[in-house]
Amino acid sequence: MPTDPKQVWQNQPREISKLTLEKFIQRKARDVHAKTRDGLSTHFVLMVLAVACSGFGLIRANDPLQRTAFGCAIAWALAAQYAMHRGMWSPSLPAESGLATSLEFYRREIERRRSLARRFLGWSFGPMVLTIAVFVIPIVREGVKRWLLPNMLPFLGLLVLWIAGIFVLRARARHQLQREIDELDEIEKENL
Repeated sequence: MPTDPKQVWQNQPREISKLTLEKFIQRKARDVHAKTRDGLSTHFVLMVLAVACSGFGLIRANDPLQRTAFGCAIAWALAAQYAMHRGMWSPSLPAESGLATSLEFYRREIERRRSLARRFLGWSFGPMVLTIAVFVIPIVREGVKRWLLPNMLPFLGLLVLWIAGIFVLRARARHQLQREIDELDEIEKENL
């Protein structure tokens, strides 16, 4: 019997992974389900942020048009929660489910994620952008009057980059979901 730890470690029997297609699909389905839950939580946080910022602006604003815009942002954010969460919560995959059940669950979860991704711009990102715009437009208008626009350009540039980044990330997420749907279609064709 070797006493060298390196030899003991190297001479141990290897365990062969028994990852079946069924277990692979179950794992992917659980991952997508968790991502959907995380996405819904993110949308909730964005709603809270939009309502809090708009509420602050509503209290502090003197301009009736600005107050109306903040009120609309609050109403939009609250309505968005209903629109975003409608039909999105689903039970998790049963522990011992067959391949057909797992594939059906996986497809439903991917379609839920795609629905969530479609709703994001109008229902989560929209109220946030409206809130930011209602804050920024009067500041920019005042900056233009006082010739302070060059001082504001870094902030405005970051704001534009942030918005562009959101669009890029959302496009990438849509492509990834489409790729998962295509893979699922391929698996179903091969195995059914």
